[in-house]
Amino acid sequence: MIGTMNIQLILGEFSAVDAMELIARMIHIKIKYHEERIGQNSSEEDIKYRESKIKQLQQELFQLRNGFGPDVKTLKLDAVVKVTGQ
Repeated sequence: MIGTMNIQLILGEFSAVDAMELIARMIHIKIKYHEERIGQNSSEEDIKYRESKIKQLQQELFQLRNGFGPDVKTLKLDAVVKVTGQ
């Protein structure tokens, strides 16, 4: 039994350009995941939920891209996935 496990995906200091690219790619993977789960057999409730998640992710990426001015040269990233078995 796993219990709880932490997977350190990203940890470190990156150029602002590289950090933004990493984050954007991760968000795009999550958006693609939700898009692929919307199918003919999806309920209206499930479709609305996934569309809402996609919009939220797009908005967060937009805010991130506009949240740091051109004077920011590096960003520190710490991305952990916490997996809990039940």
